[in-house]
Amino acid sequence: MRRVDRFGFTLVELLVVMAIIAVLIGLLVPAVQKVRESGYRTQCKNNLRQIGIALHCYHDRTGSLPPGYASAVAADGTDLGPGWGWAAYLLMDVEQDALHKQIDFSRDIGDPVNADARVKSLALFHCPSDERRIETFVTAGRPVDVAHANYVGMFGTPEITDNPDAGNGIFYRNSRTRFPEIIDGLSNTLMVGERSSNLALATWTGAVTGAVVPPRPNSPFGAEGPGVLVLGHTGDAEECHKPNNATNHVDDFWSRHTDGVNFLFADCSVRNIGVQISCTAWVALGTRDGGEAVSTADY
Repeated sequence: MRRVDRFGFTLVELLVVMAIIAVLIGLLVPAVQKVRESGYRTQCKNNLRQIGIALHCYHDRTGSLPPGYASAVAADGTDLGPGWGWAAYLLMDVEQDALHKQIDFSRDIGDPVNADARVKSLALFHCPSDERRIETFVTAGRPVDVAHANYVGMFGTPEITDNPDAGNGIFYRNSRTRFPEIIDGLSNTLMVGERSSNLALATWTGAVTGAVVPPRPNSPFGAEGPGVLVLGHTGDAEECHKPNNATNHVDDFWSRHTDGVNFLFADCSVRNIGVQISCTAWVALGTRDGGEAVSTADY
């Protein structure tokens, strides 16, 4: 009878192969994640550039930038609506004419007539690094379902909720900033920045009348007003709120990018700013007419 030889791996050989595969996977996964994040970061910057071009087109059409958000104001300073924000006014400039026509801008964001439009999720206003991938959310204080977004306008240094009209940045309540009014220079003034969902939820629609932005869990700070749904601030020189600062509140700027937060400047350039920036430079970049001198070496 003919003898049949059988070949196979020994247990030791099998363990060695498995160990090699594990090492290769361990080397490959971080590399894939790094490449993916690089792509996400690039897409986020492209989003901001397109938003910048749209803002310039809007300025060319109307003679000013859109309001941070538009609202009638009660005697006590509270919002009466309708609340539509800067991004909503850009819809025709970002090839969303059909959505723009759906909106009745004279009616409140929360009005039933705007129910379909206000939940439209737009990829342009989403940073792909925000892993939660939120499409819509319900606002606190006054429950209204709205589309999520990752980009908020620069209000400047003051607290937004205290006086939404007092912004010394480009966007505030009922603002109509013109480029000649940005005397610090377009290349030295922040226009729009990121806010990822792990800090707070934002929306492209606007400041929902009667809504609030709840504080982060375990935060010593309280809730903020509806303007914070579409605006962010830097804080002042004594208490500045730098990007990705661990103590930041919901009215600040935050990103899941590993190297900092992407910002759109008024000249349409997009640059990354991290927590290492000095308070002096950070506050200066947030104002439109503070007269401060800032260079790229400062951040």
